[in-house]
Amino acid sequence: MAIYVLNSLIVPINFDKYKKAQVKLERISPEEAREILKNQFISAIGHEGTSKLLTDILGVNIPTNRTSVYFEPGDTGIHFFLKERLPEGKILSKEELEKLQYWIVKSSVQEAEERDRGKLEKVS
Repeated sequence: MAIYVLNSLIVPINFDKYKKAQVKLERISPEEAREILKNQFISAIGHEGTSKLLTDILGVNIPTNRTSVYFEPGDTGIHFFLKERLPEGKILSKEELEKLQYWIVKSSVQEAEERDRGKLEKVS
């Protein structure tokens, strides 16, 4: 079971492998996120300004890492979600991001139905 940090509210599921997935989303505090991230996690934060801001907010080093990830059943995501949409192509600095409102959201993939075998994996 992996833990990912993302800078959007997407929950990337490999739909070549899974037919459907059930995901639970909940807003959490920076303290709750810090507790989840105290162990090993994978950053999928692609912009330096966001990684710097999250490092400050969460008190955990969040490296910049432009990578693609796919969630599996049992995986958890910590999402930095801006409450407003930015202009197309706009990349914000840490200082610009600090002025915007955001949520920190936890996602967890509860179950996923595999495409080929139709097998249902459940996470308790």
